[in-house]
Amino acid sequence: MAELWQLDAVEIAQLVRTGRVSAREAAQSALARLHAVNPKVNAVVHVLEDQALAAADAADAAQARGEALGLLHGVPVTIKINVDMQGLPTTNGVVAFKDAIAPEDGPIVANFRRAGAVIIGRTNTPCFSMRLFTENDLHGATLNPWDRGRTPGGSSGGAGSAAAVGIGAVAHGNDIAGSIRWPAFCNGVVGLRPTVGRVSAINPSAPPGRSAASQLMAMNGPLTRSVRDARLALQAMAARDVRDNRWTDAPLDGPSPKRPIKVAIIPEPDGAPVQPELAEATRRAGRLMAAAGYAVEEVRDHPGFAALFRLWNAIGVIDVFGNMREKMATLADERAKASSGFWEELHPAADYATYRAALAERDEMLMRWTLFLEDWPIVIIPGAGEQALPVGLDFESKAGKARCLAAANTHLGMPVLGLPVLAMPLGSHAGLPLGVQVFAQRFREDLCLEAGAVIEAAEGPRAPIDPRW
Repeated sequence: MAELWQLDAVEIAQLVRTGRVSAREAAQSALARLHAVNPKVNAVVHVLEDQALAAADAADAAQARGEALGLLHGVPVTIKINVDMQGLPTTNGVVAFKDAIAPEDGPIVANFRRAGAVIIGRTNTPCFSMRLFTENDLHGATLNPWDRGRTPGGSSGGAGSAAAVGIGAVAHGNDIAGSIRWPAFCNGVVGLRPTVGRVSAINPSAPPGRSAASQLMAMNGPLTRSVRDARLALQAMAARDVRDNRWTDAPLDGPSPKRPIKVAIIPEPDGAPVQPELAEATRRAGRLMAAAGYAVEEVRDHPGFAALFRLWNAIGVIDVFGNMREKMATLADERAKASSGFWEELHPAADYATYRAALAERDEMLMRWTLFLEDWPIVIIPGAGEQALPVGLDFESKAGKARCLAAANTHLGMPVLGLPVLAMPLGSHAGLPLGVQVFAQRFREDLCLEAGAVIEAAEGPRAPIDPRW
């Protein structure tokens, strides 16, 4: 019989709801797993054992009183260290922020609490959450449980590693340039980046006023071991929070497209060199979709990806790095400084005219992809350009950073467009996970998840793994 920590969120919630196990038992099992494996991977950098057990006891008491139960009642979850949780530091992997205590819960934490989830710990991120690797001088390095010499991804590397080894059923992450999907890919789990506006995403402790890049591209979402958990977590996370003016009241399930649903397979996106194994994984996903009755075609006539990669840098470098350049120079660790410095050397900040033109071109590209998605409601592309990269590659040399950005190019397009995209594991090669990404029209996460369930059926939901050393 599986231990509770091995189960997914849907099953744990059902067991708790029906009284077969208590929320305390689920929390105790998750914490026991945390203590057993976290010393090896350092995914959780702030263990909340006392708070978790108190929350679980409160959940059991509420259930005993007959109160209404939330979607995630009694389910152990983790929260990334860069979002506000009342009374705890929002460190964002920065030594200087170790005592930056949040005055209140941000929307992500508040929605998890309202859904009845039990928060067992906070997961690691790189300094300022701006690397494809997860390490910092405050919390140390998070390791990939498949291979400690490879990155667990970033910036939600702690979340991805935690999900892979069974520390909690749902891990929270966020994504402005792939920071949910790249860690999901590297750790062999499911990662959902929702449509911009679907999930409230502010930090009460942050200065008011978000950059254009943040408004257009930053999003929070779940990392899980099953597609059905991603769907359940999205339901909980997408509850309205009046503090975020971007939140949009859109249905979680849209009208069914004409059947059979057309699926475009793009194994080798322009502007993104892709390993043969990852291109083949994309074609395999297409075969699985075709066997399930979808109308699948490998499509070459599409609006293109190279322009999207260029637009991310034209908009993101000046907005993201420009807004944090002074803090990065004075507060960041040396590896983060080197990594961001190489990025800016490779893609210098745009001047104002170029920036304005990029915003206008983004609007045009969104229109073109919107029209494409009317004909092809589901698109599948490689999970990355390259499998999980060697640790340290991004700060050792400019060439290493260029290789990192090339590997991540497949992640930059969807944030530019604000579209929903699901990272799905599919197979492995040379001891590391392979995977694909599924994207669809705005607010059609349901189509991504439907396709993800078909792909998942080939191998079944991912079971937690033990660190392989």
